[in-house]
Amino acid sequence: MPMKTLITALLLSAATLSATAAPVDRYGYTLPPSMQKKKKPAAPKKKPVPAIDYVGEYVNFGDWKDVRAFLDDVAARDGFDRAELNTLMAQVRYVDAAVQLVKPAPPGKPKNWQAYSKLMIDPVRIDAGVRFWNENGEALSRAESLYGVPAEILVGIIGIETVYGRNTGRFRVLDALTTLAFSYPEAPQRRERMEFFRGELEATLLFARQTGVDPLSLKGSFAGAVGMPQFMPSSMMKYAVDFDGDGRIDLLNSSTDAIGSVAAFLIAHGWQRDQGGPLVYAATVSPNRAWEPMLNQGLTARYAPAQLTAAGVTPAVAPPEQLYGLVDLQNGAEPTEYWLANANFFAITQYNRSYFYAMSVVELGRAVKLARGAAGGASGM
Repeated sequence: MPMKTLITALLLSAATLSATAAPVDRYGYTLPPSMQKKKKPAAPKKKPVPAIDYVGEYVNFGDWKDVRAFLDDVAARDGFDRAELNTLMAQVRYVDAAVQLVKPAPPGKPKNWQAYSKLMIDPVRIDAGVRFWNENGEALSRAESLYGVPAEILVGIIGIETVYGRNTGRFRVLDALTTLAFSYPEAPQRRERMEFFRGELEATLLFARQTGVDPLSLKGSFAGAVGMPQFMPSSMMKYAVDFDGDGRIDLLNSSTDAIGSVAAFLIAHGWQRDQGGPLVYAATVSPNRAWEPMLNQGLTARYAPAQLTAAGVTPAVAPPEQLYGLVDLQNGAEPTEYWLANANFFAITQYNRSYFYAMSVVELGRAVKLARGAAGGASGM
């Protein structure tokens, strides 16, 4: 064997032995198994996350009987040109992702307020909220003065909705609304939901005509909500305001318009500027459960403090003499939290009909306010 070949073979043999032999210490002694470093198993490969189809699939919605009847009604009721509606509808796409996302969560998983709040009131939102408040202090103060809605509530809503404009949605509004208006998934209230989305589709057409925007240019959530505050098109028509005075309403790019519009929405849905004290008060409940009929009595405040006390509800701090509702926040296997909520808390639930949502708005607003160095309420939120 030539010398060069022999050396190569020896080197390969040594490399193989060093790769397979047991580890040794610096003196050449083999280490016992208990002192040998074990190789970590390779991390399992993550499954690729399926992409959400924002573009949509072409279907000829104009051939659908229900769509034709809807367009006939809209043309007659609102004075649209029927041929122009046909041309517009020919460009609308079916978005299956909207259908999948609107389906209710599978049953069986208990609600958990603590888990939900950790997701919604996190450092990212709090830091972004501080920046938003600092950059929009004048608009927030003006809205608070004009409408009586505290800045922290406006900051809380816009933060929960879109993290101050970061996540406004990438669906074309016409695609999402048309899909849900005429192809809503099977559900107990399918017909009612379809009627709702047809109303929002009509409102989109009216809003686009009124503001002079291309309706196909509007983008939002899978349910058709638009801009920083995630207003549905009908809410844009009714409650959105030109709060920056530039002659147009822009909920996507104008934080000032978003702030004023949220305040106007709350006032129209029961916000009371003269409500003193915090919106909610922590409470304990008696074991006899005489208070239980007070739960789920609609999104409204209807009980005086004396009535709640008589039923076995004890607030941690005596609340002002106002009407309250009893709110239960479930925590999975952990004890449920109970709170007394005033009329302004329930005004927030008109924005999103969920106790979790309204409480997250209150807590995020309070966290942002505290992070800015402002004094926080000692008796509640």
